[in-house]
Amino acid sequence: MKKIAIYGKGGIGKSTTTANLAAALAADGYKVIQIGCDPKADSTMNLLKGVPVQPVMDYYRLHDEEPDFEHIGREGFGGVFCIETGGPTPGLGCAGRGIIATFDLLEELEVFERIRPDVVLYDVLGDVVCGGFAAPIREGYAEEILIVTSGEKMALYAADNISTAVRNFEDRGYAHVRGIVLNRRNVPDEEEKVRSFAEKHGFPICADIPRSDEINYYEDRGMTVIEGDPSLPVSRLYMQLARDLMGDEKPQREGDHE
Repeated sequence: MKKIAIYGKGGIGKSTTTANLAAALAADGYKVIQIGCDPKADSTMNLLKGVPVQPVMDYYRLHDEEPDFEHIGREGFGGVFCIETGGPTPGLGCAGRGIIATFDLLEELEVFERIRPDVVLYDVLGDVVCGGFAAPIREGYAEEILIVTSGEKMALYAADNISTAVRNFEDRGYAHVRGIVLNRRNVPDEEEKVRSFAEKHGFPICADIPRSDEINYYEDRGMTVIEGDPSLPVSRLYMQLARDLMGDEKPQREGDHE
């Protein structure tokens, strides 16, 4: 089982990247879990025809009993199992604690053992890498980190904070940065700025995603471009990223064992 956390500044396109990557992996036959680790709880909507799944923290607020497996997520496009951690009531509590509570619940309910995914994708807000948001890095939930950034100043600032957080735990054998996803915003000298950042930190650029009207078109319809039109050039870029990340690792079949 491969476990990848996708980090990036809020609004930089990490949820779009994660959902399209999940869809591309599913299209290649992999069993995927996507976990949205953002209080907005919108990471998985484009795998679910635009209909949000109930976040785990919302369930806790509405019910006295502990959630069962049936309450924590829902299957979306390609069989991707979609989970959202959610967050506290606005203005109250810590969003990072919602991530930790959800991760504890996943272990208690043995979700990974039950679904037996090939890939788990964590979509994590990267503006503030506090204890909760850093949990995929420091608690061993993720093995690899993808950092989504554009050439914008604040996006690169967030990317630098994320790389620092990863570096702070690297001597403990936790997650490492696999590379950068350049999600273009067409700012001046964008490629030069991102390549300079990547070279400074020793990270490869794993994918270069152009600004795309097709992505917006299908997101307005509650879909990824992989579902909407897998033949598009931008869809093929996500498919190539999925294949590069998986390498020679083949999808599990019924009866296979890890």
